[in-house]
Amino acid sequence: MATLVLGTTTANSLLDAIFNQTNYTAPTAIYVSLHSSDPGATGAGEITAGENAYARQAATTAFGAASAKAVDSTADLTWTNMPSVTVSHVGIWTANTAGTYLGGGALAASKTVGAGDTFKIASGSFDVSLS
Repeated sequence: MATLVLGTTTANSLLDAIFNQTNYTAPTAIYVSLHSSDPGATGAGEITAGENAYARQAATTAFGAASAKAVDSTADLTWTNMPSVTVSHVGIWTANTAGTYLGGGALAASKTVGAGDTFKIASGSFDVSLS
């Protein structure tokens, strides 16, 4: 995955913590969403379930410790019974529905899936870095 683009709320909270000595409250859970377009700073373009069972995937324990300004996935992230869609980006959220958008980025390559198919990001393949 490309460099994470922070969501507006996350970026502002981190900047305030660094430059205005406010406390940053880390999320208690992390969920990964799939997007059919660039989510930008707001999380736009998340795919919808339609008649299928798409839902954000819990990933709170799916990443190792940060090193060299990056974290890597340590578990598979799998979405089953997908709607027919081309997935081009991922997003990171604090809840399985609604919640705060933390950031997102582009996949190395877009992937088209058919209705009912499974979409998987294999362990070690989801890399999040900050520049």
